[in-house]
Amino acid sequence: MSDLPDPLETANIEPDSAASPARARLQNLVAVTVALIATFLAVCNVKDGNIVQAMQQAQADKIDHWSFYQARNIREEIAKTEVAQLQITSATSAAGAARTKTEQLLATYTALAQEQHVKKDSLRVQAEGDQRTYDALNVHDDQFDLAEAMLSLAVSLLAVTALTGRRWLYFAALVPTAFGGVMGLAGLCGWGLHSDWFAKLLS
Repeated sequence: MSDLPDPLETANIEPDSAASPARARLQNLVAVTVALIATFLAVCNVKDGNIVQAMQQAQADKIDHWSFYQARNIREEIAKTEVAQLQITSATSAAGAARTKTEQLLATYTALAQEQHVKKDSLRVQAEGDQRTYDALNVHDDQFDLAEAMLSLAVSLLAVTALTGRRWLYFAALVPTAFGGVMGLAGLCGWGLHSDWFAKLLS
């Protein structure tokens, strides 16, 4: 029984004097890096939230404009049908008050059809503009998604680095950190940088 090690003596063994300061420095470096990543992610999340709201508004505007477009289109077709019927009636009507009334109605429905056509084209232009706005915002939303994915991976690697004390893991974590940082800056600054392949993978 006397040969067994004393647990208290084992607990009081001093760590390697060379390794302990190096590991402490590494852990401090990891802590600072994680704090910077978390701060950057918070800023990106606020901006991304605003972009998502703008995308939702653009999508709603597009639906509204296409709905009004269809309504204008139906009105135009009805007016054109009335014009065609009135043209037949005018051609077969004798001169007099009835013919004058028919020609007045013909002018009214012709003007109505033209008015609906012009307004319909205006709504089409607005709806297509809404789609372009949505697509442009979606590029930046994808950039923030990529940034979040890469920076989350980096935080995971940094957590393992803190646990194991492996310095090479810290440098490995800097790769997704750099990529995520670039994509986050692209979203914040409005750059056109985009990875279609990676965005499709995450979608």
